[in-house]
Parts: sequence; structure tokens; C-alpha cells
Amino acid sequence: MSFVREFEDGLNRCSWLNNDPVYIEYHDTEWGVEVRGDREMFERITLEGFQAGLSWISILKRREGFRAAFQNFDLNAVAALTATDVERLMLDVGIIRNRAKILSTIQNAKVVLEMQSRGESISDLVWSFKPAAPQRAEDDFGWLAITDESKALSKELRQRGFGFVGPTTMYALMQATGMVKDHAPGCFKR
Repeated sequence: MSFVREFEDGLNRCSWLNNDPVYIEYHDTEWGVEVRGDREMFERITLEGFQAGLSWISILKRREGFRAAFQNFDLNAVAALTATDVERLMLDVGIIRNRAKILSTIQNAKVVLEMQSRGESISDLVWSFKPAAPQRAEDDFGWLAITDESKALSKELRQRGFGFVGPTTMYALMQATGMVKDHAPGCFKR
């Protein structure tokens, strides 16, 4: 199995990519780059949660819609959303209109604010689950869906009241936020 392929610009990239310029830009500039900060981590947890069961490109193409709908992921603003706001969001074609995911986003914002009131950081908590070896050797490479660390992170977040944070979703978060370096051997980003 080849983990990379050559694209029209002559660069070798991870083979999971399609030719969509939005996807290529994300791969080249964001995927695997460290993300820190509570608002930033909340945004990524939210987007990964909305991605559950869907393709990542469907989320990327709606990212600006999500930012508008959730007030640029301002924790206080999201936590204050009401039942009326949920009904409005259910009609918003700029996002994935899934009631359970919208309600989970509001609940997750409340949990992050509770953490902050105790002097905790969601960013620091997530990063505390970073694997000891963030990049696997080339001869041991293969894209994973779940790891012990993603299972542990998922369990911790669920215990705190987060939703849509299963172990597969949390491994995708770890990849996206630079906790693990999963660009394939031969990818120009590795």
C-alpha cells in the first residue's frame, strides 16, 4: 500500500487527500501543526465532533459557517446559546444541522468554562495525553484510528461531561493538532 501520491504540482502528499484545493491547503498548512489555547482547542474539538460519521472535507468546506454560527467559538457566547438559538442553528445551511452535535457543542463550552473557573485549561488537558513518541518510525507506519492515548483522552473528556469525543474522534484531533505526526513517509510535510 502506498501512503503517498504525487499531485499535479509535483509534490508527494499523504494519499488520503483528494484533489480539492481546500483539502490540499489544509494538509499543507494546518494538519499536524501544533494548536494551543482554549478557544482554539474548543474549535478543533467541536469540528472533530461534527465530523463524526462524515468526511473531513465536508467540515472544512463549512468551517466559516461554523465560525459564524458559534461566534468564532467564543466560549461564553456558545455556552449562552438558548433553545431558540438551537432551532435557528438547525436551519443554518452553513453548518452540519445535527441537533445532538449542536447541543453537545453548547454543553462542551459550559464544561470548558467550568474547567477555567477552577484554573484548568482544556488545551493543557488535551496536550497531557500526547504520546511519548509523537511520530512512528517509517518501517512501522500505517494510519491508525485509535490509540491507547486517544482512548484515555476520550474517557477523561466524557467523564468531565463532553460529548462527541469518542476515541477515533480524539485520535483525529491528536493528528490535526500536532500531538502526533502522521504525515506519511515520503510526504513532503514529514
